[in-house]
Amino acid sequence: MTFSIVARSADGESWGVAVASKFLAVGSAVPAAVAGVGAIATQADANVAYKGLALAHLDDGATAEVALQRLLEEDEGRDHRQVGIVDVDGNAATHTGPACLDWAGGVTGPGYAIQGNILTGSEVVEAMEAAWQASSEDAPLAHRLLAALTAGDEAGGDSRGRQSAALLVVEDGAGYGGLDDIAVDLRVDDHVAPITELTRLLELNDLYLTASTEDEKVPVTPELEAEIERLARAAGARDFAAWVGTENYEMRVAPDGSWIDEKVLAILRGDRP
Repeated sequence: MTFSIVARSADGESWGVAVASKFLAVGSAVPAAVAGVGAIATQADANVAYKGLALAHLDDGATAEVALQRLLEEDEGRDHRQVGIVDVDGNAATHTGPACLDWAGGVTGPGYAIQGNILTGSEVVEAMEAAWQASSEDAPLAHRLLAALTAGDEAGGDSRGRQSAALLVVEDGAGYGGLDDIAVDLRVDDHVAPITELTRLLELNDLYLTASTEDEKVPVTPELEAEIERLARAAGARDFAAWVGTENYEMRVAPDGSWIDEKVLAILRGDRP
């Protein structure tokens, strides 16, 4: 009922899962990840307990293959399960039980596991792998995962149709305000074009919930400070700080006001829609 990719970034800093399915709220059941530990997708006749168990095994030092073996050994329903795991070092493992509905299967490579069931055919997994391998290793992991998921969807995806999709990426200190590890946690629970909608949401996530890079930071000089204060008041805000809070740009402006993200500055100036 599902196709997914579980992967680690080439720099070893991020882990994540992208998944789509003709199933309501697939993001609530399939993906799990912990920064510095690994990631897992559990699907088909999903055993959701696998998520906590696998991550615990990985946290104890098990490789992806060993963690997978432990899950299957302890589960009488293993023939109906499909699982993909990537560990802290990028080792990957995938399992498709013989009772999974056709087409079902998976592939692994350095840093990734791709799997799916009730697909239109093997071309779905093959397209996902090709897209992953073709994407730049320097690109953010979320974008590489979404590119692979999109390729799978375009190759046929779930043979029953489309309904939901999700994207989860973790990285140490990458969350809101740098206070947790959730870099991306987006879900489209019920939509006629869930991957298209997920793409739109990732664009918003990049703007609102991703920290600015050094190249994106514009130093706030006294002249620029005067300008942005004037523009914020013209927009109806009490001051620039209030405008930032109202518009949810906290991740894109320095708490002490010493810099502003170039994108946010362009928006404030009316240079972007």
